[in-house]
Amino acid sequence: MHAQIVLFDGFDPLDVVAPYEVLYAGGTASGGALTVELVSAEGPREVVSGTGALTLRATGTLDPHAAGVVVVPGASGRVGEPGEVPDVDAGTGEWRQDEFVPVLLGRALTTALPALLKEALDDPAVTVATVCGGSLVPAMAGLLEGRHATTHHLGIDMLDATGVHAVRARVVDDGDLVSGAGVTSGLDLGLHLLERELGPRIAHAVETLFAHERRGTVWRATGPEPAAL
Repeated sequence: MHAQIVLFDGFDPLDVVAPYEVLYAGGTASGGALTVELVSAEGPREVVSGTGALTLRATGTLDPHAAGVVVVPGASGRVGEPGEVPDVDAGTGEWRQDEFVPVLLGRALTTALPALLKEALDDPAVTVATVCGGSLVPAMAGLLEGRHATTHHLGIDMLDATGVHAVRARVVDDGDLVSGAGVTSGLDLGLHLLERELGPRIAHAVETLFAHERRGTVWRATGPEPAAL
């Protein structure tokens, strides 16, 4: 099983690093049954995050037909020119993250990423997983209409407006689409993927290593509809 974590200009670092570490540890615990790679739609390159100009290197090109998981992070930070290293000292006034994130995610829609994600979603051998605002990338591209997903609480209404059944849950498992809510949900999403794909003993070993206990029930569209509480 191969996991590809997508980098794009303005990505949120924790959305990438949290699932990367969990999945990488899962690969070690499973004796190499899982491999992890940082990729981009454009191929190998240095990709600047939206937080403090932290830069990570994509070592490959996103392959939408590689059996396994494609992880799409959200975005963070201020808006600059595409590919520009943000000036972390620029501007001292108040600003709201939710004003800039949709713009940064919208820029990802102008790349080859949406087309590649469509191919991945159409491939039964691939699971697309998203962290935080990452679900808005395929959603805004019209790829998730009628599906169940979650995102950061500031983006729930936007997700719902794209035709997605937005769920306020920590992790939502909709089959070949798995999504996490806020930034730290990348840890929980990664552990859920390990349990689902490699078994609970592997997931528990990694959970113990990181001293992180998952919280919240993984939401699935199964079971009886709950009555109002």
